[in-house]
Amino acid sequence: MNIFNKYPYIVVEGPIGSGKSTLAKLLANQFHAHMFSEKAERNPFLPKFYEDMKHYALPTQLFFLFQRANQITELKQKDFFRNGVISDFFLQKDPIFAKLNLDNDEYKLYHQIYKHLELKAPVPDLVIYLQTPVDLLRYRVEKRNIKFERRITTEYLERIAESYSNYFHNNHSSNVLIVNNQDLDILEDKSALEMLIERINQISSVREYFNPKLI
Repeated sequence: MNIFNKYPYIVVEGPIGSGKSTLAKLLANQFHAHMFSEKAERNPFLPKFYEDMKHYALPTQLFFLFQRANQITELKQKDFFRNGVISDFFLQKDPIFAKLNLDNDEYKLYHQIYKHLELKAPVPDLVIYLQTPVDLLRYRVEKRNIKFERRITTEYLERIAESYSNYFHNNHSSNVLIVNNQDLDILEDKSALEMLIERINQISSVREYFNPKLI
């Protein structure tokens, strides 16, 4: 069964290194859906942010906010939903990072802009949240060896992971499948993707959980 028949707009989310882009691409290819990718490498402030987080937090965050809002506007304006759409980001991720990185005055300014843009963003029919242990995030970030990401500390990854977890367990209000990502190796194990697709088709409530170790 095509998961996009039930959920025309799917988002895969998770912290840096969780594998959200990889999973989104695999699902897009599996069902011939349109893929919308986050383009973090286009943010000119991001390398500077990892060198001096306090100084570059606000421009980094605002660039991401407008970039994602523009991508979502493009999504709304074109007829992508006929075959389904999957994305490795959604606008609601922005406040997660804003609260982590901005001081109080900066966040007040950011929040005013965000609330204006949020009203124009379509709500995903399903969010797949990849809940990933910090040691696995650390391993994957180091493995992909992107120059500016070498400055990311384990402490920062811990804060991101905790913020994501708090959001999806307590604040997210639309359909979400929370996936224990520790043993879900979709690159090495072909059956892992099939198990996930089967689990998605079984969703019957707003918030559900998938722990592959229990299968």
